[in-house]
Amino acid sequence: MSNTDLHYIRSQMVAPMPAPDGRKGITGWLREKLFSSVKDTILTVLSVALIVWFLPGLIEWLFINAVWTGPDRSVCSTVVQGGIQPEGWSGACWAFVDAKFQQFLYGRYPVDERWRVQLVALVFVLLLAPLLIRKLPYKSLNAILLFIVFPVFAYLFLVGGSFGLARVETPLWGGLLVTLILSVVGITVSLPMGVLLALGRRSNMPVIKALCVIFIEVIRGVPLVALLFMASVMLPLFMPPGTTFDKFLRALVGVSLFASAYMAEVIRGGLQAIPKGQYEGADSLGLSYWQKTLFIILPQSLKISLPGIVNTFIGLFKDTSLVYIIGMFDLLGIVRQNFSDASWATAQTPATGLVFAGFVFWIFCFCMSRYSLYMERRLDTSRK
Repeated sequence: MSNTDLHYIRSQMVAPMPAPDGRKGITGWLREKLFSSVKDTILTVLSVALIVWFLPGLIEWLFINAVWTGPDRSVCSTVVQGGIQPEGWSGACWAFVDAKFQQFLYGRYPVDERWRVQLVALVFVLLLAPLLIRKLPYKSLNAILLFIVFPVFAYLFLVGGSFGLARVETPLWGGLLVTLILSVVGITVSLPMGVLLALGRRSNMPVIKALCVIFIEVIRGVPLVALLFMASVMLPLFMPPGTTFDKFLRALVGVSLFASAYMAEVIRGGLQAIPKGQYEGADSLGLSYWQKTLFIILPQSLKISLPGIVNTFIGLFKDTSLVYIIGMFDLLGIVRQNFSDASWATAQTPATGLVFAGFVFWIFCFCMSRYSLYMERRLDTSRK
């Protein structure tokens, strides 16, 4: 074949063509994202109409007509900036949140001892942040400090009774303190326990498999409310006579067991998604069961299960509000308890308190969701 027969082959790539005029700028983005079809156009118009109808009143209630400071309910019920409230006036009573803010954070934890809670929270953030930031070194040391040393440190400081610290009984705990402890302990316990339960449910040993199946199905078939009642009321009946069992510890056990059962099913789904060839390849290398599981199967299954795992974490964080029914006051419980305070009893107080509690829950859940998306992008090897 002569050289003249190859003249049709390009030696350089063709320069990219410019995008059509209809796909450039804001107009192109709107056409592609919001008005690409008749259905999208109708939904966009309806959404904008709802926002225009709902948002101004919400902003007016939250900010414009809101009362931010004051000594008691009078600032939210009769007087606004020195004048009589007009008929039909309504606005958020943020003065109630401002007056009760410390109680929302710590419950009835003694005021002079709240520095201990602040210190524990600071240490937790300093140990957790390096684990979440990929480029920081010493991950193994950090994990040992966070999961082994920190729980002992937190218990000694929060409960007290040693090293010259006054003892603070758990019935005095409340607010965001209880919410965070319940959720952090539940998350920390449920993930490894869920992995073991998922592996046990897929085990070839009949006894192990049967025990894991019974545990998972029983826990998943019982509402968390019933499980908390059982942990609070029935668990002490199985203890030796005269044995006291802290109510807060009972709630921790109930929440952790409940989350573990759901976590096990999420992880089992990830295990079932692993192709059979991965197991056969590990067996062909002569790896033992635990080597195959720890180094090949689990890393892949956890990556697949990451959205479900984080979804379980978020659900657990919100479900901690159910401890209110057994006489413990988490953030939502302590907010609701203060509705009965006669000095702040107004028509706007309940709505304001619930909006505040909902916003705090949303902040934590949104942060977990965004970090989950970051981890999914980082672990998505199919895009690299």
